[in-house]
Amino acid sequence: MKIGITGATGQLGTLVVEELKKRTNAANLVALVRTPEKVEGIEAKAFDYEKPENLVEALKGIDSLLLISSNEIGRRGIQHENVIKSAKEAGVKWIVYTSILKADTTSINLAGEHLITENLLKESGIPFTILRNGWYTENYTASIPGAVQAGAFIGSAGYGRISSATRQDFAEAAAVVLTSENQSGKVYELSGDESYTLGDLAAELSKQTGKDIPYQDLPEQEYSKILKSIGLPEALADGLASWDVSASKGDLYDERNTLSALIGRKTTPLSTAIKAVL
Repeated sequence: MKIGITGATGQLGTLVVEELKKRTNAANLVALVRTPEKVEGIEAKAFDYEKPENLVEALKGIDSLLLISSNEIGRRGIQHENVIKSAKEAGVKWIVYTSILKADTTSINLAGEHLITENLLKESGIPFTILRNGWYTENYTASIPGAVQAGAFIGSAGYGRISSATRQDFAEAAAVVLTSENQSGKVYELSGDESYTLGDLAAELSKQTGKDIPYQDLPEQEYSKILKSIGLPEALADGLASWDVSASKGDLYDERNTLSALIGRKTTPLSTAIKAVL
């Protein structure tokens, strides 16, 4: 059975491929990527969400498809529709899609395109499974070097609790689902076992570095302005600030522990993720 992985050279896709290699023969895996030359160890095919005329041919022979959501915000709905339509024409038997936690209730503005994709899957007639991934811990730990240098961790999440997990945790879950039976029709709400505020993160960072690095909560517009001043694109800066505000409302909090049940172990603790960055 052939398993296709879109975005297989991306941050999540690379980890998924490695996890799948532990569970199935590498000959069963196909990387669907823009630059096949970058792929080693498994079959690779050229695959561009924006080029629907080439997608059907690339998907022929694929039984199960992991559709990792595009990183092009604003284009995701169209790109994912291209893939789903092509998958149906190519005879793909099952699609697993990476969505967002609480997609149908969250205030996070990313959810719109994910919901469009979920509905496209339901209308396609292709059996599907939806992995509603929570926040990646790396979304916050990426700010650690700057926080250590500046002497403060900044954000707009207030006292909102965040149930994040690492990309490795989510990658393992995708690999488990793709290599398990009776998964069709399931919608998994996936989040970390541990929840924390950004104040908790700053306290742990202070503990591990031996420095006083407090959390400084800022109004959304002020946080966005600072992010732009350090070189982030306007849309990304505005998005990060907006998503933090959603976190303050509890949109990134979840206590179902579905992810750890799926992978058969506790999700990676925040302290471990911080230590890895330091």
